[in-house]
Amino acid sequence: MVFSLTQHSRDEKLMRSLIEEFNCGNVVQNRETFDFIVTKFPDLENKIIPFFKKYPIHGVKTKDFEDFCRVAEMMKEKKHLTKEGVEQIKKIKAGMNSKRITVSSSLNSGPLRGA
Repeated sequence: MVFSLTQHSRDEKLMRSLIEEFNCGNVVQNRETFDFIVTKFPDLENKIIPFFKKYPIHGVKTKDFEDFCRVAEMMKEKKHLTKEGVEQIKKIKAGMNSKRITVSSSLNSGPLRGA
C-alpha cells in the first residue's frame, strides 16, 4: 500500500518538509513534479491517515482517500491475505483516481428535451 502526494517542482521545499513533519516517507522527483511517498504500513496507519482525517482532503480526492482508508482497514484486519479480500481490494483500486466514475450534474438537471 502506497500513499503518494504530488506537487509541482516549485514546491520541492514543501514536499521535503513533509518528511520532517511526518517523520517518515521519501520525496522523488518526476520531471516537473515531486512525489512525497509513504509505504510503511505503520506510518500510514499512525501518521498519514490520522492527519488527513483530522484535516480532511476536499474535492475530488475525498472519495479516493475514503477508499484508501477502507483498504488500510482491510489490511489491518488481514483481509488482504484471503482471495476474497484481494479481489475486493482490486475492485476498490480499479475505481480510484482517474478511473472513478462520476455522474454528471447535467444528468440530474431535469427531463430530457426532445424525448
